[in-house]
Amino acid sequence: MSTSDTCELCGRTGLPLTRHHLIPRAVHGRKRIRRRYRRERREGAILYVCHACHKQIHALCSEMELAERYASREALLAHPEMARFLRWIRERPPGYVPRTRHRKR
Repeated sequence: MSTSDTCELCGRTGLPLTRHHLIPRAVHGRKRIRRRYRRERREGAILYVCHACHKQIHALCSEMELAERYASREALLAHPEMARFLRWIRERPPGYVPRTRHRKR
């Protein structure tokens, strides 16, 4: 587990954190992903995020999108809808867990 109790995306503290694999494990076996990322990168690219941020990430992006376009903290922060969510969630109290709307795929 993370040594900090601070979400690496929204920066809220005092929340239980979950591990978000920047390259989702479900796509590790795909040839395109295996060619693009070494095993160490595939397995070691992890962010510690709060539950609300983790749910929002998966509501906005498919697993292939995460692996191909959003495989870094900076890329996630640059996602327009994620950036809007982060501005909003930072103003909420630590215990607040929003409802997440999944987009249609």
